[in-house]
Amino acid sequence: MSNGWAITGGKLCRTFTFKDFSEAFAFMTRVAFLAEKQNHHPDWSNVYNTVHIALNTHDAGGAVTEKDHKLAAAIDRLVAG
Repeated sequence: MSNGWAITGGKLCRTFTFKDFSEAFAFMTRVAFLAEKQNHHPDWSNVYNTVHIALNTHDAGGAVTEKDHKLAAAIDRLVAG
């Protein structure tokens, strides 16, 4: 998987940067709905306009699985518009 996603520390990771905090928070809200729908929740952090997301599957011993790639693809569709 590309689109800015990379395996780092055994997790599928990507950092997103937005115009301001409001845009970053709105993005996180949309991701939260996706994650809840897929029952697969990210490890993430937010500082002002930057959101860092790290995905791995706890049920699979912390490995990166198809569930992570599926959520990452859905997140990419959010930012693509």
